[in-house]
This record gives sequence, structure tokens and C-alpha cells, in this order.
Amino acid sequence: PMGRGRLALLLCLGLVAASSAVPAKAHIDVDTGKEARQDAKDIFAEQDTKDDVVSLENFEASHSDEMARDALPCKDDPAFKLQCASVSRAASAHMKARKFKVADEKSSNKLFDEAYRPGDSRHFKVDKSSTFVPESSQTFDLNYADGSHLRGFSGVDQVFMGSYKATSPFGVITDCNSPDFNGVDGILGFGLPKQGSDLPTPVLFAMTDDENKDTNAANLDRKFSFFSTDTAAEVQLGGYDPATVADTMWYTPALSDEDFIVGASSLTFGHTPSDAVELLQFKSTAQKQYGAPSIMDSGTSCLVIPNDNMQGQLSNVPWDDFAAKWEKGKNFWLTVGQKTWEIPFESWYLAESDQTCVQPSPAGMQGLLVGDVFFR
Repeated sequence: PMGRGRLALLLCLGLVAASSAVPAKAHIDVDTGKEARQDAKDIFAEQDTKDDVVSLENFEASHSDEMARDALPCKDDPAFKLQCASVSRAASAHMKARKFKVADEKSSNKLFDEAYRPGDSRHFKVDKSSTFVPESSQTFDLNYADGSHLRGFSGVDQVFMGSYKATSPFGVITDCNSPDFNGVDGILGFGLPKQGSDLPTPVLFAMTDDENKDTNAANLDRKFSFFSTDTAAEVQLGGYDPATVADTMWYTPALSDEDFIVGASSLTFGHTPSDAVELLQFKSTAQKQYGAPSIMDSGTSCLVIPNDNMQGQLSNVPWDDFAAKWEKGKNFWLTVGQKTWEIPFESWYLAESDQTCVQPSPAGMQGLLVGDVFFR
């Protein structure tokens, strides 16, 4: 695990249900007077954690150059830096002059089939807070690669997350166009701060800022993990609880300190791994060293794949090959950090709306956006 201020992408498999059994009375050894532990699950979880740490240390030893905190290809490699910048701009960029079709416009040519319904959400009533300070001169206009947008202004107030609290800046959304926000009260953003950005400091960084005098989380590690199903979700701060995962945690080096960018060395598509077609056909092993810069972004709904050959790095156009091979029931397999993850058909195909949640990249983007289809 990486220390405070360092980056770690936590990839978790599955959830385990909390036990509802009544704990047995602890046994006291008559010779030693020591109390026997009854929490067998905790013992195994602790051992699994120790094993994971050893595995991570071995991985670090064999990838010392990549794991070094100052080895960030998105900063240090001139060519790769441009690629990272292109996916960062695509994931979230200030494009104030760009015109969008909004969900409630009367034209039949709508961006989304379903309208955004503000009435389904609970709204932050600024007049009910005696500590809220608006910063209306600091506005934002965020546009995402899937066509959704958010607009609003900044403010400062006391923010509570569980037992942690701090005075923190945040964004007040005044306009959006995506039905994904129907019934949603807001966005808990855990993005990384960007140099020169006028966006509010991400709340986890604000809470753990040594100079923030109004926080009780200054010593909290800047780590988080989240779990989500169709009906429930949980965020864990400071890392992750080993007792809540049913498989081994896998760590992979971040390639940037401003976005959660990792290198995707393979993306295949098919019914099974053996018949799947490679969509990222790199021309050389050198180009495959880092892979295609890929932002792991839960704020992007779909999987966004290259719509060109990434300036000659690929011998194919991934989107064209996907479109040619499109078929219901097929799955994706994404390889990140020497480990392959399946994106099953039911995650990338939206049955209720009969839509494919896979999109071609916008012009100039040289990588992938890995959105909710992966996290689901």
C-alpha cells in the first residue's frame, strides 16, 4: 500500500455479506489467562492482508522503475504525455463555447432518450445553511465524452462524511442534462487536483490538508475505495477494509498524478477469451510498454474506445473492429497491469433501453475512458 499523498488504484472483486451470527462467549485459558479469539473471519482477513502485502512487495521489487513515485510517464515521457493529456481533456474539459442538445428541448433530435427530471432529487438549500459561503464568480462548465454536462458555481461550507468533517469547497450544480442524475442528490467527487485548475479542491484533499484548521481528518491517508450494486453503495476512506472483499486486492501503478490513468495493454471482444478479437493491435512491443493511457472514471457512463489508430501506434481502428464484430452476448476483456478483467455483456449492453454503452472516442483522443461498465 502506498503512503499518504501517493496514488493507488484499488481494484476490488465482489462483496461479502456481514455475518449476523451472535458471537460466542470468549474462552479463557486457565493456564495463561488469555482470552481466545472468536473472530475467525478477522483472523483469516488479517492473514490475507499479510499475504497481499508480501505479493505487493514482490511486485514492487520487480517493477521498481514503474512503481517509483517520480516515475510518471504522463509527465516524464514526452510522447506519452501528449496521449495522457488527450484523454484527460476528453474525460472532462472546459469547452464553454460548445453547444449541447439538452434533454428537455422540444426538438426530436435529443442527446438522451430520457429526460433529466430535477424534481426527483433533493436539492441543497443554501438559505438553510448559516455557514455556506457562495463563490459565484468561480463557475464551472464540465462536458464529458459521453455528451453529458454539468454547470454551476463554487461554494464553501462544512462537509461531513461519516465521522469526518471539515470546512471544504465544493461545486453547486445548477444545470445538467443527463438522466443518470434522476433521483441523485449530488456527486461525491474523489478526483485528483489539477495544477492551474479553478475547480474546487477535491473534498478528500481538503479534509486531509495540513493547513486546514477546521478538519478532524488531517491524519487520514489520501486513499479511498468504493463498492456498488444496483441498489446500494459504500465508500471507505483511508484505504479499504480487507474483511469486505472476497478476493485479492490488485495494485497497479498510476501513470499520472492528476488523473487516475493506467495503461491498457489489451482490449479483446468476443464470446470467450479464446475466440475474442484484439481491439488494441499495437505495432510494436515498445508502444505496448505502457499500453494505451486509460482513465478509470466512474463519472463516465460507458466504455469509450479509440476511433482512429492513435496516430499510427495501432495497426487497426478499435471502434471500426468493434462495430464490425458487434453481436449480442459478447464480452470485453481489458488487461491492465498484467491482469485481465472481464466486462460482461450485461454490463456494457443496456437491455432496458436497448442501447450499447460503448462509444467512439472524440477527435484527438489517444486512449480509453473506462467508465461505469467496468465498475459494475
